[in-house]
Amino acid sequence: MSSALERGLGILELMVTHPAGLPVSRIAALLDMPVSGVHRQLKELARLGYVRQAREQGDYLLSVKLSALGLSFLGRSGVTDIAQPILDRLAATSAELIRLSVIDGDQLVWVAVAQGATGGLRYDPGREQGVVVHLASTAGGQAWLASMNDEDALALVNRQGLRPTEFEPGPGAPPTLKALLGALNEARAKDYALTVNSYMIGMAAMAVPVRYGTGGAVVGCLSIAGPSVRLDRERVTALAPILNEAAAELSAAADASHFFSRLGRETSGTPGLTGTRTARSG
Repeated sequence: MSSALERGLGILELMVTHPAGLPVSRIAALLDMPVSGVHRQLKELARLGYVRQAREQGDYLLSVKLSALGLSFLGRSGVTDIAQPILDRLAATSAELIRLSVIDGDQLVWVAVAQGATGGLRYDPGREQGVVVHLASTAGGQAWLASMNDEDALALVNRQGLRPTEFEPGPGAPPTLKALLGALNEARAKDYALTVNSYMIGMAAMAVPVRYGTGGAVVGCLSIAGPSVRLDRERVTALAPILNEAAAELSAAADASHFFSRLGRETSGTPGLTGTRTARSG
């Protein structure tokens, strides 16, 4: 890591994945940085209120300041005000987990969630808000990729990687680019993407794009996820219309959000990695 800013951000990004905290030596080892440099960065981050030490000479962990900033941004941008009631209704109707992801440059990021399952088997990750979506192995990622042509989709996948590095995907994840393109063609034909035992063993998910207004640029994706034993083909077919209806409702309300409005302006008419070019089979 070159600059002090890059090193500090690297430490924060690492600590997000370790909410219980980490010792200085472990942070240094994971980031391949000298212990003395990590210690200086942590002292500065602590002075600014972004991290704290659990006890004297103890592990460092994130404070709530970083998450509060993120929540404040989403609240002020109008994303949560617009999206959460729609997500909550879809969760209640489907009785499954609902997730909204938004496009951030050439990435897709989970930003909001609603849980509709109240008992029995359920998928409840709890820590995915703010996580960058792995495009090839997730329903949301495939829904976004399917909204663009194969050339642009493969450019995104090659940049991120067909196989995730942060976790081990399930056996249903596309093993090759050819298999991924087949999944994208199927998503285009059905008007929704479907993954089973892909992002996680025992989980199924279906997703559709969210656009800025009717027929506008893709600004995010909406998904339903749950145990694969419950989200079988018959139930997926039954849920598809209400998922598309909720996505259309989000699209219609998108111009009321400063964040979605900005995304719509940035991606509208821009070729390449924005997901706005016409999809074609490969």
